[in-house]
Amino acid sequence: MNREKFTQGKRWVVKVGSSLVTNDGLGLDRMAIADWARQLVYLKSTGIQLVLVSSGAVAEGVSRLGLAERPREIHLQQAAAAVGQMGVIQAYESCFMEHEVRAAQILLSHEDLSDRTRYLNARSTLQTLLELGAMPVVNENDTVATEELCFGDNDTLAALVANLINADGMVILTDQEGLFTADPRVVADARLIPSAAANDSSLVDMAGAGGSLGRGGMQSKLNAAKLAARSGTDTVIARGRITDILMRLAQGEELGTHLYADCEPMTAREQWLAGQLSLSGTLVLDAGAVEVLRHSGRSLLAVGIQSVSGSFLRGDVVSCHDRNGVEIARGLVNYDAVEVARLCGKNSGKIESLLGYVGEEEVIHRDNLILIRQPKKNRPQAGLFL
Repeated sequence: MNREKFTQGKRWVVKVGSSLVTNDGLGLDRMAIADWARQLVYLKSTGIQLVLVSSGAVAEGVSRLGLAERPREIHLQQAAAAVGQMGVIQAYESCFMEHEVRAAQILLSHEDLSDRTRYLNARSTLQTLLELGAMPVVNENDTVATEELCFGDNDTLAALVANLINADGMVILTDQEGLFTADPRVVADARLIPSAAANDSSLVDMAGAGGSLGRGGMQSKLNAAKLAARSGTDTVIARGRITDILMRLAQGEELGTHLYADCEPMTAREQWLAGQLSLSGTLVLDAGAVEVLRHSGRSLLAVGIQSVSGSFLRGDVVSCHDRNGVEIARGLVNYDAVEVARLCGKNSGKIESLLGYVGEEEVIHRDNLILIRQPKKNRPQAGLFL
């Protein structure tokens, strides 16, 4: 798959990792930040709208506070983020101002993107900033995020931002050349993968873990590419310290690994539903309900639900699984968990007698339901590494 769609795109999300921003934990790499800013300003002058997603707040805070390593305790991570974010945004602002471009800080939490109203507000703000010619600099709001309600890494955040603004391309700058067929630090003949489908399930067979400075690793970058593909966004994973890397990618040079979107783009509402990182409950469906959802495009009725788990309220997002535990769909539920448990396996005509009031005949209406696309199996790989 060639990169024509990626290089001709007019809206990009660029993500820079912690190890790059903080020079492997030694402190903010201001020369590198200035160089990325120069390249981003150049791309902006060619007509590309850009959103920068930058890690580094916690890592910079660790350095400023004199901590020996990234802390595991949430409250210490939050404190480090509060200290470090000051330095990160100051560095970006000063670098962009050298080119007379205004930087705009946006801190997002999981709750900002899981709540529909706040999701739309975030999208509107980003769209407006792009129209005004500003350079949005996005990071997770680590000072308030909890372990249960955080994105997990800024690769995921970058992908959700790509969904949010319907980006054409996403660039993940890292400290490695891209994805390899084996760990190049161990296997001498490991080969760089120049291109693959974002949803190729063989890519995750032997994914590695993240480094000590950030939370992301190869697995998170592959997952991010899959998330970004939902909005038709192509992803390139490349080494951030290559000279003029962003400009060369824009000019079509085949650096890094290109993970192309291999499925039809979802609507904005479908992307929001699919992007929910925290689900309130699970409905287990019988074979008939699974068949209806997959092939008939109809709503989910109570008669097809076998069991319920979790504690959820009307309007929450729940996951629908088959009897083997495979996620089939997710959607906004019309009843709370206690009510759905009473309705399991029952005909919709019995809702009033079971609940004492007349409710919707669907547990999840088809307009509030999205099918989960099953990954495609492409050519087998022995394992890929960053």
